Amino acid sequence: MSADASGLVLHPDGCPRCWWPGSDPLYVAYHDTEWGVPEFDSRALYEKLILDGFQAGLSWITILRRRDGFRRAFEGFEPERVARFTDDDVERLMGDTGIIRNRAKIRGAIQGARAWLAIEEAGPGFAPFLWDFCDGRPIQTNAASRAAIATETDVSRKMGKALKAKGFTFCGPTIVHAFMQAVGMVNDHLTGCHRHAACAALGEGRHP
Repeated sequence: MSADASGLVLHPDGCPRCWWPGSDPLYVAYHDTEWGVPEFDSRALYEKLILDGFQAGLSWITILRRRDGFRRAFEGFEPERVARFTDDDVERLMGDTGIIRNRAKIRGAIQGARAWLAIEEAGPGFAPFLWDFCDGRPIQTNAASRAAIATETDVSRKMGKALKAKGFTFCGPTIVHAFMQAVGMVNDHLTGCHRHAACAALGEGRHP
């Protein structure tokens, strides 16, 4: 399979898809069932933001293949649990081959859990805090070609700056934009992709 000039790939099942998952079954399933679907659960948003931070310098498929390992190592990405991790837990995770063993990113996940708790306690919660940057509903970019898809935006820059101020790390504008795409804050499926309209419909009238 090869992408056309717009970046679309026609798969053997007859569905046109964005170019980036290629033909890897795991990646295609992620593209079809998760990427671009609006996520309004605060815990799930924490998990995805942390995993996107671990992705920095790597490909998303590398993280996706280890996601079960990450979930086990970080106790289901329950922020209340991760926030209690100690230096002993950091050393334990540094020895865990099921995840990406990066000390700064591991410490960032713990720090992020504590920041998440602070945001939740202050109200109205982590999900509304993030979704307010796009007025509570997905941004529909309606990109017809790969070249029209941004790697960062004014919104991702503002969100990244706000997250950093709250205590999160690995939240630069490019990472944050990738996060926004993944959790459906931005619908960046190409307009010719079979998931574009479906994700647009999922976001109609939704608000955390």
